[in-house]
Amino acid sequence: MFRTLAKAIAVVAVVCTVAGAGLVLHEEYGDDDSGAQDTTASAGASFTGTKKLRVDGHSVNVSCSGRSDADRPLVLLMPGGGEGLANMAPLQKTLGKADRVCSYDRLGEGGSDKPAPGTLQTVNDAGVLLTRLLDRLAGDRPVVLAGHSLGGYLAARYTPDHTDRVKGLVLLDATVPHLTRDMHRTVPADAGGTAAQLRDGAIAVNEGQNPERFVIADGPVHSAGDLPVEILRHESQYAEVPDYGPALEKMWAEGQREWQRISTAAQLTIAKGSGHYIHTDRPDLALKAVRSVTARAAEAH
Repeated sequence: MFRTLAKAIAVVAVVCTVAGAGLVLHEEYGDDDSGAQDTTASAGASFTGTKKLRVDGHSVNVSCSGRSDADRPLVLLMPGGGEGLANMAPLQKTLGKADRVCSYDRLGEGGSDKPAPGTLQTVNDAGVLLTRLLDRLAGDRPVVLAGHSLGGYLAARYTPDHTDRVKGLVLLDATVPHLTRDMHRTVPADAGGTAAQLRDGAIAVNEGQNPERFVIADGPVHSAGDLPVEILRHESQYAEVPDYGPALEKMWAEGQREWQRISTAAQLTIAKGSGHYIHTDRPDLALKAVRSVTARAAEAH
């Protein structure tokens, strides 16, 4: 049920795991150390391809490409829930022609370790892992985070507390800040059919019923000052939801406007012709947004 709903209307792309992610990545970038775990302090600084790094006690599957000037920011791509590295591989390949770009499987995704049995992950847990990973991949260079869906949610939650390192942010239809609250408000308890399945499925995912066992908690948007931020939201995603399609579109649009509070320099754009997967439907707009933020971050640095 959830897989079908996510593919059809993709409210939170959590269970749409991409089959064969490792194979696709090997074709895109080459695998310089397949299956190996590198624990050296400098392991993440210069490799190209996919590698499993030992980070904070976990095996984390990482892909890096491109070799930009050390003064240029590292771009870190953060896929949505249920998505492996392959989901953003085309965007990474293009960005890597000019900049250093990496992506990683969060715990429970792709080739990375699963979370500890019986545990739930919080945004703080994800943030600790992200910090340790950036220590390995970026060192002292500035970082631009570019996240889709749940990856965007995590990037937006992480950035305000790490502006010493994160110098730019791109949100590609990021999961909205109050999804559980807004789902309850938008699709009432007496609703049935697809709308009720969508509401109940999204809430279950938010409570941790997802591959990462990650709790997607509602919460206010905190400020990151005047950080350069580009926010792209889909044009149409909920047309297939009887009776509640327009209300769900309004809910999602309001949630994207909430994310604008993260920065006085945040810009929100509707990605014309796109659904939830903006980087797939409108790769030109995703590419433009990441390049724009990276250039502004580089200038500020």
